[in-house]
Amino acid sequence: MAIQTKRLYFDDPYQADFEGKILDRRTHQEKPALILDQTCFYPEGGGQPADRGTLSGVTVFHVLEQDGEILHILEDEIPGDTVKGVIDWDTRLDHMQQHTGQHVLSQCFHRLLSGKTLSFHLGEKLSTLEIGLPSITDSDQDRIETCANRAVFQNREIKTYFVEGSEVSSVPLRRPPKKSGRIRVVEAVGFDYSACGGTHPHRTGEIGLIKILKREKIRSNLRFEFVCGNRALEDYRMKNRILTEVAARFSAGEADLPAVVDKLLSEQKESARIMKKLRSRLIEQEAREMVRDSHDPVILEQFKERTAQDVRQLALEVIQSPGRVVLFGLQSGERAHMVMARSEDMAIDLRELIPVVSPVLNARGGGRPSLVELAGDRPEALTEAMNAARQNLKI
Repeated sequence: MAIQTKRLYFDDPYQADFEGKILDRRTHQEKPALILDQTCFYPEGGGQPADRGTLSGVTVFHVLEQDGEILHILEDEIPGDTVKGVIDWDTRLDHMQQHTGQHVLSQCFHRLLSGKTLSFHLGEKLSTLEIGLPSITDSDQDRIETCANRAVFQNREIKTYFVEGSEVSSVPLRRPPKKSGRIRVVEAVGFDYSACGGTHPHRTGEIGLIKILKREKIRSNLRFEFVCGNRALEDYRMKNRILTEVAARFSAGEADLPAVVDKLLSEQKESARIMKKLRSRLIEQEAREMVRDSHDPVILEQFKERTAQDVRQLALEVIQSPGRVVLFGLQSGERAHMVMARSEDMAIDLRELIPVVSPVLNARGGGRPSLVELAGDRPEALTEAMNAARQNLKI
């Protein structure tokens, strides 16, 4: 039979310390764990993480409910028969703000768009809410936010109480409870009724601002990222600081930044087009000089700080001249690239060099008779690979 622990957070979610008797000692994943007669620690569940804190000065690693029992998993053993527990109040307040904010948001989706809440996750920095809607407009999302924050500003009372299974149908729950029998109801008076075992403040005003940050498609539904209370304040503070700094750098008003960015992107695109054209002309000139200065039909060259695309283009420009074979190597960080190309008038199948070069560079690649490209992870062997290709070149 499961050992029952009195859940003090049901009676008073603002209680941050307590004394408890040790009823049993366990081991969970090689860490000591205690079951107490009573606790303020909320165990992970219902999308809400466990509380943080200490028992007699020892860090509580995790709190979970397992087969109806609440396990306090510790960093170290605690001697004696009793403990002094202290929860981290900032974490408790944060969890209450996010979880209760979720209740409010879920009710707004339900009221305004008939969107059902499918899942909720309270993360370290962001919370997510999956809603059974295929799509939503920006205007409708604004309506949801307005609805949620209006409920916050109304500072409605939040009540929690237990209802026996026979009376559950009399409570206008937003969605049916996941279990049968006696349930705990969290009621934002006149606004929302939810079956929930989490921790919640006494009034909606304590939630603070509710802000949806992002939405994305997940399966056939929508997932919303949101923050409440102190998290919303930190998010606004960070974004406002960034916006102010960027506006100052461009000597522009904050509202003018989108136009400034559009102009910069347009100029960058035009600059990239011009640079590409100039680079092509430089590569053409480089190829002419390479052909002019080479007295050997086979041109070997190693490059650094070039792109593979530029080296390939250079090779193609060189073989526009008749009677030429190029063996180009490129060292790029921890990678080695080889480009082997030949003029169309040369009766050579460069693919025959692949089994010669590949083992040296630990490379993979391929191509056609007139052009082969390989890439491997042994840049230190590039010279050896190029020499091997030259020695096996049938010319």
